[in-house]
Amino acid sequence: MAASSSKKKEEEEVAVVAARKGRLRQRYDGEYRLVAGCVPYRVVAGGELEVLMVSTPNRADLVFPKGGWEDDEDVYEAACREAMEEAGVKGNINRVSLGMWVMRSKSSQSGGGGEASRSPRGGACKGYMFELEVTEEMDRWPEQATHGRRWLPPADAFRLSRYGWMREALAALLDRRRLLLLPPPQPEPSEHAGVYGLAMLKAAAAAAADRAVALC
Repeated sequence: MAASSSKKKEEEEVAVVAARKGRLRQRYDGEYRLVAGCVPYRVVAGGELEVLMVSTPNRADLVFPKGGWEDDEDVYEAACREAMEEAGVKGNINRVSLGMWVMRSKSSQSGGGGEASRSPRGGACKGYMFELEVTEEMDRWPEQATHGRRWLPPADAFRLSRYGWMREALAALLDRRRLLLLPPPQPEPSEHAGVYGLAMLKAAAAAAADRAVALC
């Protein structure tokens, strides 16, 4: 039993150091490179929300985990993988996206002859962002050497976000969380209460579908 436990731990350690590199499996939509990411969050004492951001070398500002969406995974798997690789977290991803943003790649922005700037497709990306309710924090993660992680209240996250689209994604998450906290509308007495009740059931079912989550 001890040998089996030791072998499992070794396998987990090997998995930790393996992060996907390169763009051989990268998905494209015409000239756009497709990327996926998430805004990881947790609810702390008192019901307050905190979001997780990652740091990169030689920068004071922060980013949300994101990266290339590859051709052997769906967009939700890609977003979850990036959260694990860059921030060392896993959790429940909401399959209803926070939005899609068009952005320029880092190498294109720097103008330094990177892979994107040499590509005939250009350096533009389409990024799909999702909310991720964090349920597990890893002690070690694949990109720990270059990506630290910080839990922040939303106000600090807004201030430290590197790009405007990240603030928009955070605002979309906060708006969604506020709507979930609103009390449900109270039906008014009516002779058509039976019809109204059926409509409410349909609305509740639609809302449940919108909040569909997947474990990653």
